[in-house]
Amino acid sequence: MNSKIKRVVAINDMSGLGKCSLTVAIPILATLGLQTCPFPTAILSCQTGYPKYTFFDFTDEMIKYEKCWEELHSKFNCIYSGFLGSERQIDIVANFIQKHKEAMIFVDPVMGDNGEIYGTYNDEMCYKMKELVKIADIVTPNLTEACILTGLNYENIKELSLEDIKSIAMDIGNMGPEKIVITGIVKENIVHNLAYDKEKDEIFITEAKYNQRSYSGTGDIFSSIVCGMTVRGIDFTVAVQKASNFIEEAIDYTDKFDIPGREGICYEFFLKELIINE
Repeated sequence: MNSKIKRVVAINDMSGLGKCSLTVAIPILATLGLQTCPFPTAILSCQTGYPKYTFFDFTDEMIKYEKCWEELHSKFNCIYSGFLGSERQIDIVANFIQKHKEAMIFVDPVMGDNGEIYGTYNDEMCYKMKELVKIADIVTPNLTEACILTGLNYENIKELSLEDIKSIAMDIGNMGPEKIVITGIVKENIVHNLAYDKEKDEIFITEAKYNQRSYSGTGDIFSSIVCGMTVRGIDFTVAVQKASNFIEEAIDYTDKFDIPGREGICYEFFLKELIINE
C-alpha cells in the first residue's frame, strides 16, 4: 500500500441520478487526498426519492468482492460504512471489519430520518446496526438514528432539547465509539450538529441556517468530509465545523436555482475548499 496515499473503503450504494452515497463519497475523499475504494451494496439508476428507479442488489457480489481483496492481501486505512440494505449486508460488513482491525472504522448508521424508520429496515436490522456501531471509532447518526441506537422514542424527536441530545451522544459513546456526531438537529430555523469526543470528554455544537428545504445526500456529504479529514489527521472539531460550513455554503448556492431536492446540492463548485495543503 502506498504510504503517501491512504485508502478508504467506502461501503454504500451507487445511484446514477441524485447526488448521494458513493456518488458524493468518491469525489470528496479524492479531493481530500485519499484513495477511495468503492464497495457497492446496490446499484440504482436513481436514488429512491425519484418517481421511478431501477435497483440491483449487490449482496451476492459483495462476498466475491471481499474475497478477491482478501486474496490480494489488500490493506486499508479506514472502512467507511453507509447505507446497508439487509441483515446479510450488515453481517458481511461486520465480518469485513473484523479482518481489518488496523483500520479506522467510520459508520454512518443509515436507518431512518424525521422520526421514522426507513421501510427497508426492521427490528433485527436495527439490532445488527447497533452491534456494528459498537465496533466503530466514529459514528454520524441523525437524531432519529441516535434515538434508535439508544432505545429512545424516535417519533417525538422535536421535543428533545439540546441537553437531551448531549446525553444521547454520551450514551452512544458508552456503546463503544470514541467520536459521535448527531447531525441535522433543527431548532428555531437553525440546523445544529452535536459532536462528542469521548476521549477528551468534550461536546461542541455547530450551527447553520435552515432554509426549510430538504436535499438528497447532504448527510452523505457531511459524513464523507468528516471521515476524509479525520483520516488525513485533521482535528475532529475542525472536521465537523468544516463539513457544516461546506454544506451551508453549497445549499446557499443551490437555492439560487430551481433544483428539486431529490437532485441534491451543487457541491461540486466548492470541492476546491476541501484541498489540504501540506
